[in-house]
Amino acid sequence: MAGHKPLSESQQLIARRRVARRLAMQGAYQWLITGNGFQEIYLYFQEDRELAEDFRKSDAAFFHKLLRCAIEGGEELEKYISPHLDRKLSQVDPIEHAVLRVATCELLNHVETPYKVVVNEYVNLAKKYGAEQAHKFVNGVLDKVATDIRPLEVAAERK
Repeated sequence: MAGHKPLSESQQLIARRRVARRLAMQGAYQWLITGNGFQEIYLYFQEDRELAEDFRKSDAAFFHKLLRCAIEGGEELEKYISPHLDRKLSQVDPIEHAVLRVATCELLNHVETPYKVVVNEYVNLAKKYGAEQAHKFVNGVLDKVATDIRPLEVAAERK
């Protein structure tokens, strides 16, 4: 690491939020697969050695809010995502489903993060963890979800 200057505060926040997004996606995936509740999954992330190490590197409050919303958001999340799908949300690949749920939570609850950043972060997660073309699907759906949730921001960006 010699020669690297320390990260600025904003760079550290970006890095901690990126870890939180990945962990929230993994937690939402775990919920979809196991049906375990928020509390059980949240505790697991703090107790599992590898996950706990990542958890300590994350923005814990941001992770908590995203995961709780993704698990407990139910019909509200589905009303934003489902109109843009060619099948039921329950039939979407679990990784892509988890990515869409967490991204929709961030679009709804974290307006301080530009929608383009949100879409990009979750497209990257889909590239890394999803099927070969998952990122294209996620990008298409999230662009439409962002337009529904943040119409003024999206319109201003596209001018």
